[in-house]
Amino acid sequence: MMAYQYTNQLIHETSPYLLQHAHNPVNWMPWSELALQKAKEENKPILVSIGYAACHWCHVMERESFEDEATAQIMNEYFINIKIDREERPDLDHIYMDAVQAITGSGGWPLNVFLTPDCKPFFGGTYFPPDRAYNRMSWKETLHAIHQSYQQKKHEIEAQADNLMNHLLNANAFGITKVGEAQKPSIFTQENLALIADNILKQADTEWGGFGNAPKFPQTFSIQYLLRHYHFTKDETALQQALLSLDKMIYGGIYDQLGGGFARYSTDSKWLAPHFEKMLYDNALLIGVMSEAFQITNNKLYAEVIEQTIGFIEREMLHTSGGFYSALDADSEGVEGKFYTWTKAEVDALLGNDSALYCEYYNVVPEGNWEHANILWVQEPLQDFAERKVIEAHDLKAIIQRCNAKLFAQRSTKIRPQLDDKILLGWNTLTITALCKAYAATGVNRYKQLALNTYHFLVKTFQANDGSLYHTYKNNQAKIPAFLDDYAYLIQACIHLQEVTGEFVYVTKAKKLTEYVVENFVEVDTGFFYYTHQHQQDVIVRKKEVYDGAVPSGNAIMANNLLYLGILFNNLNWRNHSLDIINNLATAIIRYPTSFGVWASVVQIQTNGIKEIVATGADAKNYLKPLLQVFLPNKIMQTAIFFENGFPLLEGKEFAKETTFYACENYACKEPVNNFINFLPKL
Repeated sequence: MMAYQYTNQLIHETSPYLLQHAHNPVNWMPWSELALQKAKEENKPILVSIGYAACHWCHVMERESFEDEATAQIMNEYFINIKIDREERPDLDHIYMDAVQAITGSGGWPLNVFLTPDCKPFFGGTYFPPDRAYNRMSWKETLHAIHQSYQQKKHEIEAQADNLMNHLLNANAFGITKVGEAQKPSIFTQENLALIADNILKQADTEWGGFGNAPKFPQTFSIQYLLRHYHFTKDETALQQALLSLDKMIYGGIYDQLGGGFARYSTDSKWLAPHFEKMLYDNALLIGVMSEAFQITNNKLYAEVIEQTIGFIEREMLHTSGGFYSALDADSEGVEGKFYTWTKAEVDALLGNDSALYCEYYNVVPEGNWEHANILWVQEPLQDFAERKVIEAHDLKAIIQRCNAKLFAQRSTKIRPQLDDKILLGWNTLTITALCKAYAATGVNRYKQLALNTYHFLVKTFQANDGSLYHTYKNNQAKIPAFLDDYAYLIQACIHLQEVTGEFVYVTKAKKLTEYVVENFVEVDTGFFYYTHQHQQDVIVRKKEVYDGAVPSGNAIMANNLLYLGILFNNLNWRNHSLDIINNLATAIIRYPTSFGVWASVVQIQTNGIKEIVATGADAKNYLKPLLQVFLPNKIMQTAIFFENGFPLLEGKEFAKETTFYACENYACKEPVNNFINFLPKL
């Protein structure tokens, strides 16, 4: 074989995932013009390997194959090898994941895909073992087979690449009829809202909560829809399934019983054994939906979990200057979950006389409840357990808290999972929205201040000189132009910041950002938004992402933003834009609401009517907290001491010294009220 021609170039990157591979014998390159040009010059296929820092199977494949000298030599001779952090370049991940799913019928990470020198995919898969196993070719066999095919059957490879390109383009052509052109019945009816709820509940696990079978993801959007469906209809079935799902997650191993915070998903149907990686976005979305559950039920358990989860992201994911890191790894010391699990002997030694009660409460057993170790797993609510053990609930709680503190202190001496310390704009803005929701629900001022601190950090560090935004930040360097999700989530965060502060500067920022998104991301023919900026050149197709998956679709969030801001600024074009793209997805939203949960919630808001709440006068902002604590997911709220130009909701309102409250809809207001208690029934 030829000698190595290149060196591994990842050492110059900031992504923790890329840096994990910086010392592999593989001559990795980052995705760059240089790498793509080399492929063309040398007429070699490109091997793109995509993963992320907290990915367990990415670590496994690295140890087995990418650290192996013989394997690396094959890769270096036959391919241009590119490593991508999917969290840095989600646009590329979306494109090549779609291709691999078309090839194999499934996807996941690590994602390994082979491209022609002009970046068209022709073959790929996820994890490949070092030796033939699991009905999969070994990685070496795959490399040799691809090389041989590229040398001997290049025309077949090019035909396969063209077929996959056609698939990618066709998959991107949903809703291709022009907005408003198709004569469709409106989705915005109570019958459709009930049908959406029924279709969510058809997938519900009524014993263990959640939706579908293992592996189980939190599916916060479905839970949110059901909570709001109960708010609007008093449908107890919807409420009970939403709360059951939250409760079982809180009691399960997916929730860190000692340190707070949720893992990414559960590998079983009972929420016992998580995939132990902890992602910022999951915790943000769960804080948000937990806040709504607390507003509806006033169940203190939810307030406690909000406090513990925010405590976790503050303690373990907060940058010293502001902003939150991305994730914690599933592995420590090379073992998945080692940081979080216990033997019964360890617990007995730490807790002494308290151990028997503690172990019964958390299902800690000598043989282990998961792979010969124990995950702390609550079997029944604390109140029920206390009654069964004939202990006062507050006494039991004190014992549990005392024991948890001992185990947490001991755990803190262990080798910690690796931290992915890049800061992502989109995930941080989801966190701002969650913190605003937590403040609205609980009134805890720290949450609002943390949201404000995060916002100011992001504006200072992610904004380019021309006003555009970057996607990721580390080591005092912001880079990669922001994607649709980044802008959409930031606009959403600005809307929430205005509501919790009463300051117009945030919605003024939201308006400016929305104008930028409409100008640079919209597909004129359909009204949907592309994932990438119109000037981005290094992708083979500009995708339009509409599914609400692990994170909300940027298109769904923009539909909500356009609806809200369209009313706030009396911009009929924005409001109609929102309603049109929702109607273009109507069939999918109704039939598959667990994949379109955020869209479904926007349908809920529009169908049930949007409440316009205005408070004016010198003391108006003093009523922000009590106004926020009233659960109204379909509200637009402004508080103002003085009249501000450019805000139609303030037109014609009194700004006398006495605080005045207005309940309006479609700019038509009921009689103003000066007494807050008398105002509440009008909502």
